[in-house]
Amino acid sequence: MRSHIAAALILAPGLASAAETELASRIDRVTVFPDGAVVTRLGKADLLQGVSQIVLRGLPATIDPASIRVEGKGDGSFSVGAVDVRVTPGDAKPVLDTVLEEKLKTLRDEKEKLSGQIGAIEAKRATIERFAQVGPDKLGPDGKALPVADWPAVFEAIGTALVKVQDELRGTRNRLSDVEAEIAALERARPQASRPGAPKRDVAISVEAPQPVAAEFTVTYRVTGANWTPTYEARLTTTGEKPEIALTRRAEIRQRTGEIWDDVALTLSTTRSAGGTRAPDLVPMQVAFFEPLPTFESRARAVALARKAEAEKAAPAAAAPPNLRFSGGASRDDLAAAAPKPAEVQVAAIEAGAYQANFQVPGRATIPQDGSSKTVTLTQRKVEATLSARTAPELEQKAYLEAGFVHEEEAPLLAGRVALHRDGTYVGMGQFSLVAPGDKVELGFGADDRIKVSFAPVKRRENEPSWLGQTRTDQREFRTVVKSLHAKPVKITVLERIPFSESSGITVETIAAQTTPPTEKQVGDRRGVASWTFDLAPGAEKEIRLAYRIKWPGDRELSFEEQPLPGK
Repeated sequence: MRSHIAAALILAPGLASAAETELASRIDRVTVFPDGAVVTRLGKADLLQGVSQIVLRGLPATIDPASIRVEGKGDGSFSVGAVDVRVTPGDAKPVLDTVLEEKLKTLRDEKEKLSGQIGAIEAKRATIERFAQVGPDKLGPDGKALPVADWPAVFEAIGTALVKVQDELRGTRNRLSDVEAEIAALERARPQASRPGAPKRDVAISVEAPQPVAAEFTVTYRVTGANWTPTYEARLTTTGEKPEIALTRRAEIRQRTGEIWDDVALTLSTTRSAGGTRAPDLVPMQVAFFEPLPTFESRARAVALARKAEAEKAAPAAAAPPNLRFSGGASRDDLAAAAPKPAEVQVAAIEAGAYQANFQVPGRATIPQDGSSKTVTLTQRKVEATLSARTAPELEQKAYLEAGFVHEEEAPLLAGRVALHRDGTYVGMGQFSLVAPGDKVELGFGADDRIKVSFAPVKRRENEPSWLGQTRTDQREFRTVVKSLHAKPVKITVLERIPFSESSGITVETIAAQTTPPTEKQVGDRRGVASWTFDLAPGAEKEIRLAYRIKWPGDRELSFEEQPLPGK
């Protein structure tokens, strides 16, 4: 008779006296999560008559004892009882991965260097923008107006400088993002620091058989030191009858668990096995009047009174140990020991839950245990794309091609990098946020050289207050022209910004008579960013005018500060 039993995990150190038989096993299946893995081992053992123990030796110390599950079956009846998880000494020889550590050090040095470069470039851009705010009407000798004939040269110089510094900033930021992603991937794959005698874990399974039995066991457990990250490739074809995107979803798998994953059945899951299981609890919040901190003199008087009171107390109290105690009755040392700070777990900013999915990798795979990546292809499909162009002429007088499609697969697209190709040419790297089934995706595929964009300040009027309390005004007008050289109509979106204020003393108003009505007065949740969307026929051009006026008290100065994008 064969039996199939799932044993609940029970720690039972008192079973060490039973006869022990080592369970020879091999890893058969592995389910990899973004933050760990569940390993399934298969093993066979000949059970003795009576009570005995089957021992699985040398498992990683990072396994989660609560995740261990044991199943058994055999050619005769037997029962599975308690499961004993033991910590045993590991190999005395330390295992060091100098190549990985040296690579991490090099990447961290490069990250620090790039951060410094970004700061310098942003300072350069701020200087150019402050210069642009002065206006050519004050750039002449002694702060007088510059001749009108010289204004185009000033506008051209400012625009060229801003485009150059923006290109430099974007390239440096992209490189920094690549370096940070590479550092994060290596750190996720790196296990705990090796040390001499690093412990291992043995799993002892208590069994009882009325007669000798040839048994098979399946042992599963969760282990850290493994992860997978999604990568994508999007190939846009515009030369066919309809635009089309060939989207390939891949996974990069890494593991440094200390185990050998050789010829295993591999499953990838989007579920986060180490994340939270429910929403956090909100603690009540009380509002009260602000009480200012005591001044130095009041604190000194309080200290003097406290010392006088202590001196008047009985002497035995002075013999108390110096370990101060809090109102709850626990000392500082007691509290520190009772409430250790949990280690931070690096996790990706994704939603699992309702969007979880599993990918069964075809065939069997071998994943090296040195942390190097193994890439597998998960899905491939072609989707019809809609093309458009987008431009932000204030920053760059250039339009960029965008292709959109609806994600119709059952599994979500997890956040990850995507390699972009346009008509067979690689154009750069993009980024996916989490995309749920049914969501629309928009990807950029590089500059559209068949769309000409020009942007220039047209007029600026700023009054100087002549008496105390007078309101100052700053009126600015801009002109954007977009021309299409395509043979077919093209949809274009122009983005421009208008300063916004949260101060009641500063008023910003759009001058409707001199402004082309926008399609969207506010793009999403980006305050002060408006958009104009239109279809442009072949050879046609579109002019967009924008004018606004800022008013504020004459005795104050303004500052213009760029605000971070939501979610950035």
